[in-house]
Amino acid sequence: MSVIAAGCGNNAGSNNTGAGTNTPVTNDGAANNAAAANNAGAVETAGPKKGGTLTVGTFTDIVMVNPLYIADTSSGDVAYFMFANLLDYNKDGDVVAEPWSLLESLPEISADNLTYTLKLKANAKWNDGQPVTAEDIAFYINTIKDPVAASPGISTFDKVDKVEVVDAQTAKITMKSVFAPFLNNLVTAVVPSHILKDVPVKELQNHAYGKDPAVTVSNGPWKWTEWKQKQYNILDKDANYWAKDTNDVNIEKVIHKVYADQNTNVQAIIKGDIDLVGAIPVTSVEAVKSKGLNVLLAPGPLYEFMSFNFNKMNFGGKESPFTGEKTRQAIAYSLNRQGMLDNILKGTGQALNAPFLPGTWADPGADAVAYDYNVEKAKQLLAEDGWKDTNGNGTVDKNKVEFEFELQYNAGNSRREQVSTVIQDNLKDIGIKVSTKGIDFSSWIEQNITPGKYQAALQAWSLNSPDPDSESVFSAKYFPPNGQNSGWYNNPTLDKLWIEGYSTTDQAKRKEIYKQVAQQISTNLPYVFLYQYGTPEVIGPRVKFAAEDTPVAALPYGAFFGVNKWWVEDAK
Repeated sequence: MSVIAAGCGNNAGSNNTGAGTNTPVTNDGAANNAAAANNAGAVETAGPKKGGTLTVGTFTDIVMVNPLYIADTSSGDVAYFMFANLLDYNKDGDVVAEPWSLLESLPEISADNLTYTLKLKANAKWNDGQPVTAEDIAFYINTIKDPVAASPGISTFDKVDKVEVVDAQTAKITMKSVFAPFLNNLVTAVVPSHILKDVPVKELQNHAYGKDPAVTVSNGPWKWTEWKQKQYNILDKDANYWAKDTNDVNIEKVIHKVYADQNTNVQAIIKGDIDLVGAIPVTSVEAVKSKGLNVLLAPGPLYEFMSFNFNKMNFGGKESPFTGEKTRQAIAYSLNRQGMLDNILKGTGQALNAPFLPGTWADPGADAVAYDYNVEKAKQLLAEDGWKDTNGNGTVDKNKVEFEFELQYNAGNSRREQVSTVIQDNLKDIGIKVSTKGIDFSSWIEQNITPGKYQAALQAWSLNSPDPDSESVFSAKYFPPNGQNSGWYNNPTLDKLWIEGYSTTDQAKRKEIYKQVAQQISTNLPYVFLYQYGTPEVIGPRVKFAAEDTPVAALPYGAFFGVNKWWVEDAK
């Protein structure tokens, strides 16, 4: 699957590396989105109105909106309004060619699953008037799979052998070998080759495209017109949008407004300063409802985890304290995940032990090792791995080095602030000293997570494909800067299993392989997997939509599903 780092500004996936859905089970206390439709802006009779502004609240700013480099949900949120995808997901999570998709239809796939022929709509255009062509597809794929480009999405296209430009509207993609998730990876934006083809590949990441609205050409219904860092992003409806005959959006302007934290977002939506917040703390749900506002909440394609870093550079050149498998297992046993679920997530999450969401076809169930809260077991495993409190100061040590580390998370995220404190307290109980540090999200992603410069981090992945392949975040092939294995985890056994898992399209065979993956990864623990969760979305009274366009939490970009058909009342 393709993943991006979730700051939980919105319950979203990424449209640059393939959006998608899983089918998670519903947790007690989570509102069903479909049932809530009539209470959340859905109307049955009144027709849509043109014009107006949709103001979206967030507490995390973008890093950049160049689809080659989007690796976080905030950047993906803004890009979602700007770019058309080759293909899209419908409400059921099926890959389809929508009227607003760039492709005419699903690709023609050869019998051996090695060749994909893509046909673009002839009228698709960039907002500078240039046509979207097969050259754009070829440029995008060839660039993203080039290690010199240092794209975090390299794994989505590095199994491609070649891309042939058959004609202006036709591209033929040939795979190196069978890659089962590939159709999902075509739920992606592309970039304009006529703007970027002459830029040296190694300079693309620092190019103004994606950072300066004046030079960022896109092809969606809205165009990016202004970015005031740490304050707001503005998108205006494109009067010359190529698909307006079939996808004439109603909303004239979209503003993504950045607030200090989630609680400030809550106050803004209550006051009516904004129209939508994709993620508020679960502890604020009842207060928001009491103000007559509508909240949608269901488990999303997201899971949270505590990641370990294994690179010596992050520990002053000394060995990572997380090197021992028993040490990592001890940490897993020491964490009171059920307490987190009950007291912080208030029943809106579900524990998991492997990188496969509950209820999906790859869910390993009991085949994954579970770590119940067991302090004595944790202490035993630490001692077996050589960690003992030799000087009686309350902190265990090994080879005269005390076990202490920094746990990072993104500032302003109230859930992670609380969970980090629980982790700190739980680990203190077994003799491990943890300092916690909240960092501005965009800075954290750019300076710490993407380059793998941290000791441990409280993170979440937003899964933007229904396929269970997670090679991109666990394989040694994808160490920074070419991939998302930012913890520098190395497990040759798992690396082979990931390849086996995507090298067949037989789902039954794949399921058996992913059981082995779950057993291996839940034993070896590159992360402590915490829980799947959903983010409460609040929709203000000005936002209207038909019932079929109600946001869908289970979809990536679920907070914005159907936004191309929404409208706003009492336009301001």
